[in-house]
Order: sequence, then C-alpha cells, then structure tokens
Amino acid sequence: MRGAVVQRASALPERPLDVSWLPAGTPELPLGRLRLHWEPAGRTGWDVTAHLGLATTEVPLAYWPAAPNDWPRLVRPTIHEVTGLCDALAVATVALDLSNHLAEV
Repeated sequence: MRGAVVQRASALPERPLDVSWLPAGTPELPLGRLRLHWEPAGRTGWDVTAHLGLATTEVPLAYWPAAPNDWPRLVRPTIHEVTGLCDALAVATVALDLSNHLAEV
C-alpha cells in the first residue's frame, strides 16, 4: 500500500477519518486530494506524513514525527482545514471560469 486517500475529515474529533486505501503504483494524486502515510516510529508511536495533490504534482503538506497512537485526532485539524480550503478554491475556480466565459459572450 502507498497510503490512504482522505475522502472526508469531519471537524468533530470523535469522528474517524474517512479514507480509501491507495495501492502501490497508483499515479499522483488529483488536484486537492490528500494522501496519508504512516509507519511505526519505534516504541514512540507513528511517523505520519500528508501529501497534497496539485495541478501537476504532489507535494508534502505536513509531517508528524513520533505521533501518539491516537494520531488521527492530532492530524484531523490540518486535514479538515486543507480539504476545506481546496474545496473553496475549486468553487472559486469554477466561478472565475464562468465569469471569464460570460465576459467573452
């Protein structure tokens, strides 16, 4: 496995992260999607990384070294805010494209 793609991240800390597994060999993430990867950090917890899909590449978003076993609670605020920002940017892009199209007509 290459990690998990975040489908949804509730702002409520008691809610689980909604993810789907990402098999190894999967191409880069689509625009605005987040991938989480975690691996054991010895006895101290988990090393967790998050990557963000951009238009032409995938970039590191955050890294939580030696996160405790309840690391989803730790990463949730960042994941929730970034997914909200990406959704807002997608809506703004559609509105701008529509505005440009209407200006040409």
